[in-house]
Amino acid sequence: MADASSFYITTPIFYVNDVPHIGHAYTEVATDVLARWNRQAGRDTWMLTGTDEHGQKILRTATANGVSPKEWADKLVAEAWKPLLDTIDVANDDFIRTTDERHEANVQKFLQKLHDDGHIYTGEYEGYYCVGCEEYKQPSELVDGTGEYEGQLVCAIHSKPVELLHEKNYFFRMSAFQDKLLELYESRPDFVQPESARNEVVSFVRRGLEDLSISRSTFDWGVKVPWDETHVVYVWFDALLNYVTATGYGQDEAEFARRWPAQHIVGKDILRFHAVIWPAMLMAAGLDVPRGVFGHGWLLVGGEKMSKSKLTGIAPEQITDTFGSDAFRYYFLSAIHFGQDGSFSWEDLAARYQAELANGFGNLASRVIAMIGRYCDGEVPTGGEQSAADLEIVSIEREATDAAWAAIERLQIHDAIASVWTLVDALNGYLTAEEPWALAKDPHQRERLETVLATAYHGLGTLAVLLSPVLPKATAKLWSALGADGAVDAQRIDRAHEWGIGSRVSALEPLFPRVEVAE
Repeated sequence: MADASSFYITTPIFYVNDVPHIGHAYTEVATDVLARWNRQAGRDTWMLTGTDEHGQKILRTATANGVSPKEWADKLVAEAWKPLLDTIDVANDDFIRTTDERHEANVQKFLQKLHDDGHIYTGEYEGYYCVGCEEYKQPSELVDGTGEYEGQLVCAIHSKPVELLHEKNYFFRMSAFQDKLLELYESRPDFVQPESARNEVVSFVRRGLEDLSISRSTFDWGVKVPWDETHVVYVWFDALLNYVTATGYGQDEAEFARRWPAQHIVGKDILRFHAVIWPAMLMAAGLDVPRGVFGHGWLLVGGEKMSKSKLTGIAPEQITDTFGSDAFRYYFLSAIHFGQDGSFSWEDLAARYQAELANGFGNLASRVIAMIGRYCDGEVPTGGEQSAADLEIVSIEREATDAAWAAIERLQIHDAIASVWTLVDALNGYLTAEEPWALAKDPHQRERLETVLATAYHGLGTLAVLLSPVLPKATAKLWSALGADGAVDAQRIDRAHEWGIGSRVSALEPLFPRVEVAE
């Protein structure tokens, strides 16, 4: 069972060069569900998200739009990134921007410490730089351009030409931490998850680490290097520090001690930054490395990674306006094995909405509430002696609760939802077998009818608690209709089957109304 220990979880901070698509929303929702589940298990939970607003790409985007980088970032944050959290019902505890004073000042403190402790030196660097990735690229990460870029080297991810840069920069002695990083991966096999991500990171570090260029002098949109204001901090070095600056590093030691270290949820394309560079930075500063780094897969549309530049980007509201935020959350977290790539299609979303949410869970809730209203005048029945079938439901409630929590502890959200769905399926099968509508016609079967309805009612309440992190809107409506005390998201999810029943049910509108999908 869970305890009240600290659980700090983060999304990456997202780049504000454009508006969010469902790939960003997928990361947000997965992190939110893990946070909600841990919060309901009694843990001192904190979820952080935010925006990355420095770097050359944002400077160029803002200039192209005729505004300053700060004006561009302010507009995108206010009009797109913060509204996203409402669109998909994310209950984050904090939102950090890398232009916040609390961030910039403490990035400088961190950098100054590394400089004072001898981890930073001056050097020259020449290499191919991808502005889209904000990263120097190795030759193996470049491909020959085609079409308008024929004859040029392009980034394998962005398919845009890279730039050959030569700069005098400040360097972080990252190579000095190669052995310590390998020791970390060896001693904590679950530090990087899933296993495919861990294998990639270990292989990368074993090939040898180079020192990291951590400043730029050819533009000025960024955090100033504290001992040399002609340089700004490399955008990734700046951005990674958000996870500690948001929780008090450099200014609130008690809060930092309470929150850190964090579990990071990131897309697999930024795995190396979080699993290699970031722990090396923390080791150099004498801080604890993260709790763990989980690199989830990509969302694919038509076989292509979700991307604005490749026109596969779908805005989250295109889905939520039709199906609602609960369905968005459920679909992406149940249909995709967390940690692997997943393909999105409107047909699959519509089919799962109808079969699993509307017919599976929603119809179950409507039937049970309606039968208690009809056959018991709305009063929650207590029932009599339980049969083997009733006790089987009681057993599945406990098993689903325990299995779902164990899956969440492994960060396997899809397995947690599948465990809960065993109870959905069991209750639907139970009603089909016990036929309360038939029992209601026979006065001699009154006690049996009430026992069946009491068993189904209790199972439904357990489902409301277990599904509240995934379906916050639907479960709140169901909880109210069940007549239960308090809020559903205040119930202990690791003991969901122990919830306290109400005395009367009230009418329940359809949780997942019929959706007409245009052909």
